[in-house]
Amino acid sequence: MPSHPRPTVRRRRLGAELKRLREKAGVSMEDAAERIGGDKPKISRQENGRQGVSKLEIEALLELYRVSDDRLRTALTTLAREGRRKGWWAQYSDILTAGFQEWLSIESDAARILAFQPMLVPGLLQTVEYATEVIRCAEKDATQAERDSYIEVRKARQEIFARDNPPQYLCLLDEAVLRREVGGPAVMKAQLAQILKVNNPPKLTIQVVPFGQGWHAGTHGPFNIYSYPDPMDLDVVNLGYLDGALYLEEDDSVKRYQLAFDELRGTALTTRQSMELVSSVQREFAKRT
Repeated sequence: MPSHPRPTVRRRRLGAELKRLREKAGVSMEDAAERIGGDKPKISRQENGRQGVSKLEIEALLELYRVSDDRLRTALTTLAREGRRKGWWAQYSDILTAGFQEWLSIESDAARILAFQPMLVPGLLQTVEYATEVIRCAEKDATQAERDSYIEVRKARQEIFARDNPPQYLCLLDEAVLRREVGGPAVMKAQLAQILKVNNPPKLTIQVVPFGQGWHAGTHGPFNIYSYPDPMDLDVVNLGYLDGALYLEEDDSVKRYQLAFDELRGTALTTRQSMELVSSVQREFAKRT
């Protein structure tokens, strides 16, 4: 099982604290950049958690910001060190974009994941055969070796559920996900069997938003909401698209998606009803195998 250091969340927390300290000290971004031999965009990336901070840089910035509290200095130095660690996904950097690696880091650190998917079974729940077909369609120019690596990444992601303290996962699927034939009837039969197998409320809960609900809050596309055990770490909304992902961290944006998720869950079938529907659709695919 891959190790799970948490660089992205650590960098985000460190960046927010460095920004707070800089503004408290009345130091401009230009002056901070000059102190570490960088430029304003670098300070911006560090404060946004998009770039790590070296040992020498954190020491220089804390001195510039007149931080004398030894405990705070130690805590921030530790965050900087942990933020520079590479996650298990770094070994796949030849095929994964920087944005997707960031997504994996955000996902791997979450204590709770709320997911809505109107089109496909989420990667965290996909069987190898289902994932193979999805990757074949999405990565048409990839070599077979690259596609095999994508499958390895899918499998490694799913290992978060094998941890001693796995994240709580609540997934809402549009009914279309169950009925959209990906890879043929046999693949769908096995995929739906997997959904029935892993559903285990309250730790891993899968519910279906039925066709009968018509237009709903999730019709615009899939999204994930990641929450973390430390209150210093803000929730993150992930919006996936063809070439990458968009992350929303502003309170208003996160609240809108949390409200949308709550609304969707209110329209979803109960867990029991959802599994009955999954079983029914699975039997339909089984008749065609």
